[in-house]
Amino acid sequence: MTDLIRAARHLPARAPVATLSVAPLHIRVPGRPRPLALRVTLPVPTLPVPEGGSDPLPVVLLSHGHGPSLYLSSLDGYAPLAGFLAGQGFAVIQPTHASSRAGGLGADAPGAPLFWRMRVAEMTAILDRLDEIAAMIPGAPPQLDRDRIAAIGHSMGGQTVGMLLGARLTDPTDPAAQDVGLIEPRIRAGVLLAAPGRGGDALSAHAAAAWPALNPDFSHMTTPSLVVCGDRDDNPHLTTMGPAWHADPFHLSPGARALLTLAGAGHGLGGIAGYDAKETDDEDPDRLEATRRLTAAWLRSTLDPNDPVWDQAVAALRAHAPGLGRVEGR
Repeated sequence: MTDLIRAARHLPARAPVATLSVAPLHIRVPGRPRPLALRVTLPVPTLPVPEGGSDPLPVVLLSHGHGPSLYLSSLDGYAPLAGFLAGQGFAVIQPTHASSRAGGLGADAPGAPLFWRMRVAEMTAILDRLDEIAAMIPGAPPQLDRDRIAAIGHSMGGQTVGMLLGARLTDPTDPAAQDVGLIEPRIRAGVLLAAPGRGGDALSAHAAAAWPALNPDFSHMTTPSLVVCGDRDDNPHLTTMGPAWHADPFHLSPGARALLTLAGAGHGLGGIAGYDAKETDDEDPDRLEATRRLTAAWLRSTLDPNDPVWDQAVAALRAHAPGLGRVEGR
């Protein structure tokens, strides 16, 4: 354990295991002119395979943001988060969304620049093709647990995942995009990391003109969810509401069960997108470790109600690491 991880060491986590990352893998997506590129990161399989086979792995779909760095908004980003979750026993699947500048569809393609519909379609296609994706991994194809599927999204990825969890969207400039619902019932748990809040008068004048589709309705977001935000994540080019804007998915949705507010955190939440990167406006190993451990704990307990690790993590945060942040639940 590095000396830079101080308070977060008190938060529970499994002993990490070695991981395997495979990329690029490609699948077809209906309506997408080019195949979707993926990375899969998962625990190295135990050899020899135990009699009766290995336990199936819970699946996490990880949706990247729309940040300034070229490759972090693609399958090549978010290694600090994806690698950690895989080391905790999850199979993590990362698409390079249509909005990516590295491998996306381009700024002139229909739906640019946010590609909000296509991003959701890409995530749904991954679920439709899990067997195909597993078969592409060298060696024995991993067993993926269809009953334990979660989705995580950071920034614009949070809006993508929010729609998969039930949030609806109305683009005031598009008559064909009114109260659009794209919930994905195969996803049993979600985590929104520094996700956009509500639209309307909460948007800055610039955002309302440039990105009118930043207008989610969280009242239909019913899938159990954790919302994570930083108390210094102030984006005046997007919102007039300050850091509290990113807590809207918790306060305005019936499915959000917990809000984690990280002290001192900006949009990078300590460094989830990458180390030494533009997106990491608040690089801090202790904060990053807290984000990773608490996210993993939430997923474990939500996908397996018999696992008490989330309650243990919240208690540890309050007792031993209150300076890292606070959790509000309901």
